[in-house]
Amino acid sequence: MNEPAKPLVTGRREAPVEVHRPTPLAAVPPAPVVPVQPGTIAAVTSIVLPDGRVVTGYALEPAKPEPVATKPPVSRAAVNIALGGIGFGAVCGGLFLLTAFITALTALITQLITLAAVIFGGWAAVQIFSASGHRSDTTVNIRKAVFKRNHFHG
Repeated sequence: MNEPAKPLVTGRREAPVEVHRPTPLAAVPPAPVVPVQPGTIAAVTSIVLPDGRVVTGYALEPAKPEPVATKPPVSRAAVNIALGGIGFGAVCGGLFLLTAFITALTALITQLITLAAVIFGGWAAVQIFSASGHRSDTTVNIRKAVFKRNHFHG
């Protein structure tokens, strides 16, 4: 097991290095178990090492890992971020539609006002320009009228 070590070379002197390789405990026969009354102090175990030394101590139960809470395949933060993004997209889409509706309504009102101005302007122009060139056979006599005390005397 132990191999002769090569001497350590230093600046002052050479010292041999001793290499220790531990023997696995599985190769050692198990020590006898001392019976203990249940519910009292834990059992004391003794192990005899190959060189004749005896190591005594309490038998330790293997540590049980704490149960790990099962995590969902997707974290809650990722779900919240995704839902927030979907909500933000829906709001932006709604605002876009609202803006488009207001723009279209403004354009419609502008066109209606322009159409009314053109129609009314055309009607007014026809009335103005047709009155000066229009001659009819009806004769209108204008004479002086007198108003006395809010009464018409013709």
